[in-house]
Amino acid sequence: MPWLEKTPQGRYHVGFRFGGLKYKKALRTRDERTANARVQRLDENLRLLEGGLLTMPANADVAAFLLSDGKLDGTKPNKPKRKLRTLGKLSTAFLASIPEGALEESTINGMRTHLKHLRRVLGASFSLPEASLEDLQSYVESRGKDNGIRGKRLSPSTIKKELTTLRTLWNWAKEAGHLSGQFPSRGLRYPKTHEKPPFQTLAQIEQRIARGHLSEREQDELWGALFLTTHELFELLRHVKATSSNDFLYPMFVLAAHTGARRSEILRSRLDDIDFASGVITIREKKRVQGSTTTRSSPLSPLLKSVLSDYMPLHPGGKYTFMAPPFIERSKRRTGTPSRITRDQAHDYFKRAVRGTSWSKARGWHVFRHSFCSNCAPTGIDQRVINA
Repeated sequence: MPWLEKTPQGRYHVGFRFGGLKYKKALRTRDERTANARVQRLDENLRLLEGGLLTMPANADVAAFLLSDGKLDGTKPNKPKRKLRTLGKLSTAFLASIPEGALEESTINGMRTHLKHLRRVLGASFSLPEASLEDLQSYVESRGKDNGIRGKRLSPSTIKKELTTLRTLWNWAKEAGHLSGQFPSRGLRYPKTHEKPPFQTLAQIEQRIARGHLSEREQDELWGALFLTTHELFELLRHVKATSSNDFLYPMFVLAAHTGARRSEILRSRLDDIDFASGVITIREKKRVQGSTTTRSSPLSPLLKSVLSDYMPLHPGGKYTFMAPPFIERSKRRTGTPSRITRDQAHDYFKRAVRGTSWSKARGWHVFRHSFCSNCAPTGIDQRVINA
């Protein structure tokens, strides 16, 4: 049997028992007659519920259900998800949505940089649902006037990468319910691209520069196309072996030269990937198949197998093949335990190793990939194998 309770402020509540539990509900009235009428209605519905003539939904608010004659279950409807509209808010939410390990950290950093430029040019408050082809074309023209690296104008390929990031954000926002429609890039025009020079040897590049009439930009582009002959690779590796004070550096150089592995693949390499018995090393990829981690196997050349075998007893510990020992010389990251070598550290080690030599113009570790591919092609190795 329900009962009435009155608060010191004069408001009425109803109390009742159901299913062995005690319930209390505010009636939102100070009028006694109204309160009694609501209690009577609740009592009648309670009898119907106990007699099986009224069915209550699961997880319903018992008091709200009984006071409304079974029309309300007391559950709050789900509020519609608030849609994000501005480039600033959408880019923040997009970056936060990327699962850990789904992309390379360098890829995520690149996307952050792209979005930073997009917010700078278009504005963080730019309403992305209202974006048009004209807006994107204006962005292309604005970015085309900016300076890129090494004193050159920003390349069209960089602008395309920035808008590819924006397209990726758009597709994510569309799946999340923030946007609708297609990315408005159909008909977008980019500045003409400048064809890169073909791969050339050190001697060929020096010969072309010696002829004169080349700007610094043209010379820089030539050095970007450098590949080393097998003899030059042998000499470079001998130089690194003789001058390096870090146990891991010479093995890193040999691995890059004898497999064509990317810098990221070298740093991702683990001790378990090296199979001395079978004579192969597994290369962990993240670029061959988009959104998927794949592997490829590369044979251990006699030199690489020997160098890695000699390096194993010197390994400072850890699962990765190349680990920096504690308190490594000339390192900003001084730790008391072995640490994984970062991409910036690897680049610094490379530049220090070739400084003052004829190979000092080499951009970085990728020169080994250029060299590996260029040296494999004349030997008759299938191009599909080289491309892998």
